[in-house]
Amino acid sequence: MPVEKIDIENFLRLSEECPVLDVRSPAEFKHAHIPGAYSIPLFTDEQRAVVGTAYVKESRQVAVDHGLNYFSERMKIIPGEVTKIINDRQNNNQFSSPILIHCWRGGMRSEAVAWLMNLYGYKVYLLKGGSKSFRRWALSQFEKKYSLNVLGGFTGSGKTEVLKELKEKGKYVIDLEALANHKGSAFGALGEKEQPEHEMFENLLAIELSKINNANDKKEARSNDNNDQIWIEDESVHIGKVGIPKTFWQQMRSSPLFFIDIPFEERVNYIVNTYGKFDNKELSECVLKIQKRLGGLDTKNAIHFLSENNLTETFSILLKYYDKMYEKSLNNRENIHSLLNKVTCKKVQNANAEKLLIRQ
Repeated sequence: MPVEKIDIENFLRLSEECPVLDVRSPAEFKHAHIPGAYSIPLFTDEQRAVVGTAYVKESRQVAVDHGLNYFSERMKIIPGEVTKIINDRQNNNQFSSPILIHCWRGGMRSEAVAWLMNLYGYKVYLLKGGSKSFRRWALSQFEKKYSLNVLGGFTGSGKTEVLKELKEKGKYVIDLEALANHKGSAFGALGEKEQPEHEMFENLLAIELSKINNANDKKEARSNDNNDQIWIEDESVHIGKVGIPKTFWQQMRSSPLFFIDIPFEERVNYIVNTYGKFDNKELSECVLKIQKRLGGLDTKNAIHFLSENNLTETFSILLKYYDKMYEKSLNNRENIHSLLNKVTCKKVQNANAEKLLIRQ
């Protein structure tokens, strides 16, 4: 069974069933990778640095000699690592053969591992152009046109829960905050895992968009085009340390905005229940992140109420600040009056999704 090189479209199609082995160094993988890929590094970070330095300062042959020495060590280990991945996938009822392999540019690292695994009897597909070709593909997803419904509302409106309910009802949903491991505000990192790097966030978003496109391609023509629309939460261009690709964010800004309007007191109660589980010290540190914009007096009062464990007063101060910021952002948007759909809701609840669908 010869090793075959395939393009990114076929590689991603096969990756829905077959394991993807990323043979780049651990640092390269951690920075960004194809979502769902397994890290099977041919070289450690240190070994990769040695090979790269030798290539630049000495010669290609010296670099290859170093690489072959390192590869001879890994030859004994990599097959076992791959076998474990295959067995784990089979135990979880996932189809696991053939295997897909890539490195950075589709060069010697991936070809060496492909040759090795082919010797062990695996059918192997190599990605032409390596992860660089995937990166080009990912960026191209943000240039496509999408039919978006943007879910807006003041802080504490339970937008994430509404998105989950919409997904339960079979609607297409992309949860940007879940992909970013951040809820967007100064308090957004509380209770979340470490954020991905910016490039990795873009990779995750590109895959989500592609899944929806592929699902639409497989469907038969229907009379109700609303079924193909993607629900997505209104966000600023940055979510924590990651950023929404500019072209895609501009599409969000020019799409219909469904604003769930919920009374202030209901939102305060929701925020207290959501963030009240965190330590007051953590909450104080979050307040201090926005003290310049919040103002000295409101910062002092918010911290004071926190020290007295009066979360209702603390978050009342903060919600007034965030309401003001969001309202200012709305007023600065182009064509906001033609895009804005206000949906009045009495309280924060998943059932608000039904009102959105009626107004859609």
